[in-house]
Amino acid sequence: MKTLNQLFDEFAKTGRLILKIKIIPRSVENAIVGFLDEETLKIRIAAIPEKGKANAELIKFLAAEFEIRKENITILAGAGDPLKLIRLEK
Repeated sequence: MKTLNQLFDEFAKTGRLILKIKIIPRSVENAIVGFLDEETLKIRIAAIPEKGKANAELIKFLAAEFEIRKENITILAGAGDPLKLIRLEK
């Protein structure tokens, strides 16, 4: 199983990362909780899952965590679902 540090290291080396993410909306704060299973990262998001607000908050949060621009993050699948496939690029 990968660790968070390994994900950050992989992104730093390759400049690209595909993440499978399960978001928990309506949380108290935005935070990476850990891994749900070997390939799914669990993230708490404070925004509500309505009209793209949770997706926008997730992108903003990931951009800050990985120190990249929001424009470099793409939701590949799951825009209307808690389980998402996300691409990050430098």
